[in-house]
Amino acid sequence: MNPPLIGTSYVLGDKARIIGIVLDGFNQGVEIGGQTYTNAMPSFKYLKDKDVADVLTYIRSHFTNKASAVKPIEVTSKRPAKTGTGGTGANILQ
Repeated sequence: MNPPLIGTSYVLGDKARIIGIVLDGFNQGVEIGGQTYTNAMPSFKYLKDKDVADVLTYIRSHFTNKASAVKPIEVTSKRPAKTGTGGTGANILQ
């Protein structure tokens, strides 16, 4: 089972964290609402910055969510100078 997109701090909180999850992937167990989710999410760093921003803006502003838009420049600023092959997502929780 995958974590919910409605009303969670992962979606509504710090934009940098959710951008990092999309770009780097996520392979950590996470507890949300008393339930632990362990499905891995692959990296989507191959997507264009605008595409990542558009998807995250949609998620952050739909499903009863009311968070601000993600701008392509915010995605650009989170990309590493040199990209690897994905990650465990451990740096996202810090």
